[in-house]
Amino acid sequence: MLFNSLEFLVFYPVVVGVLFALPHRARWAWLLLASCVFYGSWSPWYLLLLLGTAALDWVVGVRIADAPNPRVRWRWLVLSLASNLGVLFSFKYYNLFNDTITQALAGVGVHWPLPHSEWALPVGLSFYTFQSISYTIDVYRGDYSAERRPGMFLLYVAYFPHLVAGPIVRAPKLLPQLHQHVRFDWDRAASGLRLACWGMFKKVVIADRLAEVVDIIYGDPRAFGPFGWTIGTFFFCYQVYCDFSGYSDIAIGIARVMGVDLTRNFDQPYLSRSMSEIWSRWHITMSTWFRDYVYIPLGGNRVPPSGM
Repeated sequence: MLFNSLEFLVFYPVVVGVLFALPHRARWAWLLLASCVFYGSWSPWYLLLLLGTAALDWVVGVRIADAPNPRVRWRWLVLSLASNLGVLFSFKYYNLFNDTITQALAGVGVHWPLPHSEWALPVGLSFYTFQSISYTIDVYRGDYSAERRPGMFLLYVAYFPHLVAGPIVRAPKLLPQLHQHVRFDWDRAASGLRLACWGMFKKVVIADRLAEVVDIIYGDPRAFGPFGWTIGTFFFCYQVYCDFSGYSDIAIGIARVMGVDLTRNFDQPYLSRSMSEIWSRWHITMSTWFRDYVYIPLGGNRVPPSGM
């Protein structure tokens, strides 16, 4: 189910209407059910994979919090990282790695026995994987307390507005909001719907129309020459931006209607004055995720250049 589909146009108002009609204690269950229906509409197997990995990370988070010593906590963290990254590699990067090895060995006359995988890439796999990893690392570091309610943790991972294309929202920001009792607010609803409509405009009217021109030019580049290539590349840049940021705007907007504030994901990146500034304003939640969970733990800019 895509945001820009007739199914979602029916699905979303029903979710919001029932959500605010229910007592607070039942809302998390309704949102979890709605999120499972939303994600399961692509494939029940995708849903089982998501729930399975999320269930493991819930157990890991509790075990880390209750572990008697650092060594045990570290082992639980390694289990979470290995399982999440293993699933991500198997579905997203296995074929790239396998095909590269196969071609390299074929060049020297060696047969590589592993077959090409026919598994389809689950929708939103990277987003919910990174979100789960950030939670277990935060619990391990002591930056966030483990969520004791398994249903609430499953909702944190599967929350449908940001499940497919982000933004990546970390536990300290999202989980307290899912616990909080909120009332329907007309101003928030109007603001959220305006943002969602703007995102839909960027996605459907701009990105999808630019894609038609880009596909024609890139489909037969020799027929258009350097000027055509320039136009195609220019259009492609804005197609990608409007597609991705539009979907993020929709996610942030529809969550706002339901009383949840998601993290801003784009900040006019094409107005940046340098490449480093672009990356600080493009897919902000992903770049900050790598900064906080990969770059800084590996030493960041404190690591001297090789040989110095």
